[in-house]
Parts: sequence; structure tokens; C-alpha cells
Amino acid sequence: MTKHKKIALIQMSCVPDTQANLEKAATLVRDAARAGANVVCLPELFRAQYFCQREEHALFDTAESIPGPSTELLSQVAREEKIVLIASLFERRAPGLYHNTAAILEADGSLAGVYRKMHIPDDPLYYEKFYFTPGDLGFKSFNTSQGKIGTLVCWDQWYPEAARLTALKGAETLFYPTAIGWHPSEKAEFGEAQYSAWQTMQRAHAISNGVFVGAVNRVGHEYGDVIHNGVSIPGPGGAGLEFWGGSFIADPFGRVIAQASHDKEEILIAEIDLKLLEDTRRNWPFLRDRRIDAYQGITSRFLD
Repeated sequence: MTKHKKIALIQMSCVPDTQANLEKAATLVRDAARAGANVVCLPELFRAQYFCQREEHALFDTAESIPGPSTELLSQVAREEKIVLIASLFERRAPGLYHNTAAILEADGSLAGVYRKMHIPDDPLYYEKFYFTPGDLGFKSFNTSQGKIGTLVCWDQWYPEAARLTALKGAETLFYPTAIGWHPSEKAEFGEAQYSAWQTMQRAHAISNGVFVGAVNRVGHEYGDVIHNGVSIPGPGGAGLEFWGGSFIADPFGRVIAQASHDKEEILIAEIDLKLLEDTRRNWPFLRDRRIDAYQGITSRFLD
């Protein structure tokens, strides 16, 4: 297996119609593959406008099984373009049981596996606990035809334990499908600092674990309107969310080697050299020097 490969992040905007978003995503993935990408990652819950801006039971009807309609189409794309593809979906696992799930599709179109989002937020306009059961598969590394990759999802970005455990499973690149943005009333005062904190946290994951990181976000101002199978489900009203884009790829030294804008759709592509993992870890041997005998308290909620 070659140590050099190209990874692509699909920074896209989303319309209310779920089928239109799926077809658009498939087209953008093909474009990325034809630009040379070997691994492609879509943003979080790309099939819909970000619907967790309110609690609405009708939105559970937009969930789907895995395998299901989205993976059927995207598996075909992965097979025809000979790429590994990461697709973040609203998974219906069983009646009344739903997850925020990343499906990893192999270059032959098969399902390599799934990762279910472990950390579920509950903040103003991010009411995910209403919809998603926390993942029960743990942190995973997938040994694909394009190397060992790990997938974490959005709110997982803020937890060093998640990145560490995924890297310890052998992941060489961590992908973070994301839907994060500004509350319009906060952007002027806090917007720059919020984005900086988001990027800094993930660059730190790259450094501390000696891995590549790809964080892919959506763009656009969304009000949470959804149209699914011809049924319209209005958003909650109000100012909505402005998704800040800013997708980026960082190397194991924490350097940003590719970055997208805050307001445009882009296919962000970077060539990565997996030999850099070995070189970086030799000079920054964090994994060697970990005091695994002294970390017992890490599984406690708080140490009084």
C-alpha cells in the first residue's frame, strides 16, 4: 500500500430537500474522486438542513437503516470511483432507537463498518439528545484499502480521550464530520474565538497523537426546514444558525496543510504522507512516554 494518498473533505451547503442533498453529495464525491482523492469525507448529517434546532417527533421519519437508501447510492459511487467514503447519517437502528452514525464505505462498495457518535450535545439550537442515543460501539479504527482511518463526529471533537483511544486503535487519520456554526447574535463578539478554539482543539489531537486530522463542516445559514419524501417539516423559526465552514486538514505536527473558506462550498483536497507519522512520533514520542500506570482517575467523572 502506498504511503502517499489524497484525502478530500466535502464542504457543502444543505437545502431542505433530503433527496436533493443526497444527490448533490454523490456528485461532489465523484468530483473529489476525479480530482485524485482516495478517501472522501462528507459533513455531519449532510442529508438535511441541521434539524436539531428544535425537538420535533416528525423528524424521526427522516432516519434510515444502515445499509439503506443513502448507503446504497453512495456505495455505488465508492465502487465506481474506487475510493473509501465516510458518510454521516441519521441511523434508525430499531423502533424508537436512533443514532448519529458515520458509515465507512470501502472502494469495492462494501460497508467496512459504522461508528456511532459517542458524545451527544444538548445546547441551544443543538438539541441532539432528543434524537440520538449515545454510541455503544466504542472508539474504532477501520483498516481500509486506503489505510487505517478513524471517524469521530462533531461534539466528539472536544474530547482528547476520544482522539487518543481512536489513535491507540491504530488510526493514522482522524476524520471529523461536523455541523457547527455561530448563533447570529453571538458571532460579532465570540465568532472568531469560537472558530479558533474549534480548530486549535483538533490540531492538538493531531499533535498529541501523531496523526493526520480532517475536520469537515457545512456552510450556509440554515433554519432547520426539512422536506422528506414530499413531506415538509418547518423549522423552529428564529434567527437560525450560520455554519462557519472552515474545514481543514492538519498534519501530525499540527500544521494546517489545507483550509477552506467560511462561506463557500469547496472540495478540500490534500496529499498526505503516512511516513510523516513515523518521523513525527520518533521526535515527539508521546505514546512512548505515557504514564499508563498513573491514569486510573481518567474514568472518574470528577476527582474530589
